[in-house]
Amino acid sequence: MILLVAALVILGPERLPGAVRWTTRSLRQVRDYASGATAQLKDELGPEFEDLRKPLADLNELRGMTPRSMVTKHLLNGDDSIFRNMEDALPDKKDLYGTSSGMPDYPMPKVEKPLERNERPPIDNDAT
Repeated sequence: MILLVAALVILGPERLPGAVRWTTRSLRQVRDYASGATAQLKDELGPEFEDLRKPLADLNELRGMTPRSMVTKHLLNGDDSIFRNMEDALPDKKDLYGTSSGMPDYPMPKVEKPLERNERPPIDNDAT
């Protein structure tokens, strides 16, 4: 919305439709070039193209792995019903801590005022 308002102010209402058409045409052309390059690589590399894509797909799969998903996938064969049953059996976090954020509601520590310019800090006799 902000970009639209900025474009309207910068370009004016007369030139804005032409700029939008030019931008969409350019984006469509870039997308066509990218898909054409992918198709050309696929044609030139043949079956080796899939060999290049496999490690990237594995890497993307690993990025989404959490400890829970790893246990579910490798030890439980994708069945996460045990985790869902445990979550249903646990009381609500709000009941445990008294807050909806899941954290105890501790008072904030008192913040002392910063030292003034050229003011010496207090000396702690126990620490020295």
